[in-house]
Amino acid sequence: MKKLIIVESPHKAKTIQKYLGNEAAVMASKGHVCDLPQRSLGIDIENGFKPQYIVTPDKEATIEQLSKAVQKYDAVYLATDPDREGEAISWHLKNQLGVKGDKVRIEFNEISPKAVRAAMENPREIDMKLVNSQQARRVLDRLVGYKISPILSRKLRPGLSAGRVQSAALKMIVDREKEIRAFVPEEYWNINALLLKVGAKKLKANIISAALQESNGAKIKVTNEKEASEITAFMRGASYKVDDVKKGVASSKPQPPFTTSTMQQEASHKLGMTAERTSRVAQALYEGVNIEGEGQHALITYIRTDSVRVSPDFQRIALAFIRDNYGKEFAPKLPNIYQTSANAQDAHEAIRPIDLRRTPASLEGKMDKDAFRLYKLIYERFLASQMTSAQYNTMRVHILAANGNDILGFVVKGRSVKFKGFTVVYSATEEKDDDDKEVDIMPDLSNDEPLKLDDIKCEQKFTKPPARYNDATLVKALEENGIGRPSTYASIISVLAKREYTQKQQKAIAPTPLGEAVCEYMESNFPDIMNLSFTARMEGALDKVADGELEWQALIGSFYPRLSRFLDRAAKQGSGGHLLDEESDVICDKCGAKMVIRHGKYGPFLACPNYPKCKNIKRIEESVGTCPKCGGNVCKRTSKTGKTFYGCSNYPKCDFISWDVPAPYFCPDCGSVMKVVKRDDKTYYRCTNHDCKHRELVKSEDKK
Repeated sequence: MKKLIIVESPHKAKTIQKYLGNEAAVMASKGHVCDLPQRSLGIDIENGFKPQYIVTPDKEATIEQLSKAVQKYDAVYLATDPDREGEAISWHLKNQLGVKGDKVRIEFNEISPKAVRAAMENPREIDMKLVNSQQARRVLDRLVGYKISPILSRKLRPGLSAGRVQSAALKMIVDREKEIRAFVPEEYWNINALLLKVGAKKLKANIISAALQESNGAKIKVTNEKEASEITAFMRGASYKVDDVKKGVASSKPQPPFTTSTMQQEASHKLGMTAERTSRVAQALYEGVNIEGEGQHALITYIRTDSVRVSPDFQRIALAFIRDNYGKEFAPKLPNIYQTSANAQDAHEAIRPIDLRRTPASLEGKMDKDAFRLYKLIYERFLASQMTSAQYNTMRVHILAANGNDILGFVVKGRSVKFKGFTVVYSATEEKDDDDKEVDIMPDLSNDEPLKLDDIKCEQKFTKPPARYNDATLVKALEENGIGRPSTYASIISVLAKREYTQKQQKAIAPTPLGEAVCEYMESNFPDIMNLSFTARMEGALDKVADGELEWQALIGSFYPRLSRFLDRAAKQGSGGHLLDEESDVICDKCGAKMVIRHGKYGPFLACPNYPKCKNIKRIEESVGTCPKCGGNVCKRTSKTGKTFYGCSNYPKCDFISWDVPAPYFCPDCGSVMKVVKRDDKTYYRCTNHDCKHRELVKSEDKK
């Protein structure tokens, strides 16, 4: 029997075809093939919010190709991704291609020969509950975007758009910025006594640093220089002795295997990868990456999941692998079970390797660098999650400083590794979490042992405001607030940046003035969309649709009337964000008026306020550096497709362009363009030629 499998991604198709050989043909739909029309609402509001789907123009050729292929095969399987979007794509494909039969849907959590063949043996019907959940999400997002965006464009600035989930995320970022601005720092002082055992030599290894914690038995917080001076004077005249020594053993449990959210957080923290980059690399690891000498292979399970569950079969495989490669003491008697959060869908396993024999060491140097780094992170996190806890010897020493009738209390803590447990997985060169770090216990101390003061460490500190979100902390906050789902975290962050509602400051995400104005306007006129609890409840309602507990039309029907009232009210009111035309200092050279800053499809420009009598416009040149070709100004530009690039202001006399902010000269080694790279508060010039490793640190005088 001739079989055809249709998947979403060409990479996925290539991997499966490699695994199955002549057993079946594999083709790709390249994502969604049907959607709502771009130039109209595409929703029949009067008739149950029925969506009006069309084949997207860029997929007409794909549909034609697949339709011809379907006619040639005895069995057709729809193997799109195992989630709501994938279910909807399969539904559209079945309808558009005329796939016969009901049980044509197959799914697998990992792309392996065993998993694909097992899925082909157990096809099922398309799950309309999942399809309807996706339809509800799509209709909700279209109603919000299509109805609110034109109002935003009229009231604030042309070309603006709103999104149901993105707007709530923007509010989180703006609210954090308001907290930072309103923050008033408070002064405090950290005081440590640097002590020695009596008779001990003054060596760094013998110094005991004890932190001040109490005054006459009560907790103390030093808040000004006067108090700090009084305490340090007291300490210099005090006698010191050990009051209490407590020894014990503490254990540290391994963290659960990755979900989408925790993977993106750790990749940001450990690898410096953005959520969007992490998603792309993880998708490649799931669909298949090229391994030198072996070709295309899939390495990890499905990457859009909010579950920490692991299949019992694979847990047994993991425990056997641990016993064989690390020792039986590193394998727990019973598999480790982790609790998935209450609002998780738990449709798929946690993210894990497909084959534990494919160790990071066996793949190093044989695949793309970022793919290897992320695979190593996933592999080690999973393997550690299945191991026994680490154990530490601990010590807590309480020290008294007496001077007259007054007593100060100091505390010093320490620990050392008793049993490595799961930490054995992590290499010595990798940055470890706090729970994985080995800490030396200080010299042995006993009760009533006298000590002598060697020095005092007294530091003035100020409380810090909450930090701005970065990719990792924003993903964590989105998950905690129930905003979006695993598949949307990365796109939320990238869409906000693309709309210029946010900007990166080093790794931090800050709102732009435009983003703050949009947020202010949306809060005033569409409070439901900006309400985090409301957005989270909508996500919960979509889950109910997926579970068959709620009809999707009923969900939209309860939402739309309230949205309509807000739309009517907003259309009648003035601007709440005050961002319409901004007056500039540039004088119109045709009529003498002060030109205003307006915003078009390709960014801001200068326009005469006397339009249409005067139609003078000018490009706004934002200089970012010096042209390495002619010495002119390099300016930030926007292409017709919306991408940012950098070009010489002397164009067309000078045709220099670059996708990166360029250095003022070409690479001295190979002659390629050098780009500006900022990292850890330092600025570098780095060659854009991947085969050339030339890099220079930019000195402060060069920056000026």
